[in-house]
Amino acid sequence: MQKLLQTSNEFTLTFARLLLGIVFFAHGAQKLLGWFGGFGFTATVGAFGKMGMPLAIAYFAIFVEFFGGLSLIFGLLARLAGLGITAEMLGAIATVHFRNGFFMNWYGLQKGEGFEYHLLTIAVALLILVRGAGALSLDRMIAAKT
Repeated sequence: MQKLLQTSNEFTLTFARLLLGIVFFAHGAQKLLGWFGGFGFTATVGAFGKMGMPLAIAYFAIFVEFFGGLSLIFGLLARLAGLGITAEMLGAIATVHFRNGFFMNWYGLQKGEGFEYHLLTIAVALLILVRGAGALSLDRMIAAKT
């Protein structure tokens, strides 16, 4: 458990963790709660089904984005959140975005979104997975007391 929680007092990790957490929490809240213009749980699960995704994948994406985002915001079990986000983004690239090429669909000229955003997300998530939550995290507070 100590290896899972141990982290340095780096504020750069805190910054990366908070930004990734906010982004993923917002996306998860769209999927789970229908906040920020999202469709909510039932419609999101239905949309995954229409894409041919198994129910477990829809649940995984919703869980990782919402609870992983919260985990990163508070810095609690941040390494697990980084692992979950990395797995989700690799899955998104493999199943949906790779066929659309590298670039985002800024001008509406592609059939869908590319995978450049996913690679950046993986980079930040792997940083947190390897280095931990950084300063101002519950992981750091808990590790210091054990």
